[in-house]
Amino acid sequence: MSNRADFPRPTLISVNGVDLEVFEAGQENAGKAIVLCHGWPEHAYSWRYQVPALAAAGYHVIVPNQRGYGHSSCPSEVTAYDIEHLSGDLVALLDHYGYEDATFVGHDWGANVVWGLALLHPDRVNRVINLALPYQARGDKPWIEFLEEIFGSENYMVHFNRQAGIADAVLEENTPRFLRNIFRKNLPPAPPQPGMEMIQLARAETALGEPLMGDSELSVFISAFESTGFTASINWYRNIDRNWHLLADVNPIIEHPTLMIHGDHDLIPQFDKLAEFVPNVEVVSLDTGHWIQQERPEETNQTILKWLEMGLDGTHRSASSSP
Repeated sequence: MSNRADFPRPTLISVNGVDLEVFEAGQENAGKAIVLCHGWPEHAYSWRYQVPALAAAGYHVIVPNQRGYGHSSCPSEVTAYDIEHLSGDLVALLDHYGYEDATFVGHDWGANVVWGLALLHPDRVNRVINLALPYQARGDKPWIEFLEEIFGSENYMVHFNRQAGIADAVLEENTPRFLRNIFRKNLPPAPPQPGMEMIQLARAETALGEPLMGDSELSVFISAFESTGFTASINWYRNIDRNWHLLADVNPIIEHPTLMIHGDHDLIPQFDKLAEFVPNVEVVSLDTGHWIQQERPEETNQTILKWLEMGLDGTHRSASSSP
């Protein structure tokens, strides 16, 4: 297992017009660079259990706090957080280290960025590993309009877009409580009150499930968001429709060898047509909720390392399985 003392010290790297706080481990290795991309509301520290395991396996592990997080830049313009900028940061990181390509690993929003990176810059990606969020096939209407029709105006992603600033303020007023309440495991099968989920979590005196992490680990996330606030990270959501337009003319098929890891108890559904859009995918489900790599670190590490080792001889295949 890993703890705060084991996590690498960061370096600020100037790329793509911003400064990124980057944590790294292992030696530079052109054939074994791997970039870990966190989700929301997270931090590079969410990969604390994967970094030493991947470094021990010979990988150069690169873990950025993406723009809007930690000590990375937080541009004020909302459009600075669209998929072109977010994927451009990752391409610029490869350029900084002198890599033609790398394996990219994403969880939650980080997975969305990795899917977008593979679409926009396929030559800079050699393999894809995504957790929790499957590929999102582009529909006939912008995402927020679609989500509002299905889930209503109280869906948190719709609310983030339609009521700018309200959720930001509530989360910032209740940062420790919100993060303590959202980072939970062993949750009931379904939420008791759908809609306005994030505001509910920020204001709730008690939370369902069990704590995902101890106070020392949680303090890393709390101190980071107390410093940055939440607006920059929520601005990622405020580009969902912009991203829909930006990807309009992009080939939607991802050919890279891909590992998709789901949590059996995650509320995010699997995509039944995943293999149509990602034909070289292997799907694995673990007995976990949404925070896969933090809740089941050993199983996650074993799944990733086994799949990476298998791919060294070109034997990746399209399949669905459980470990």
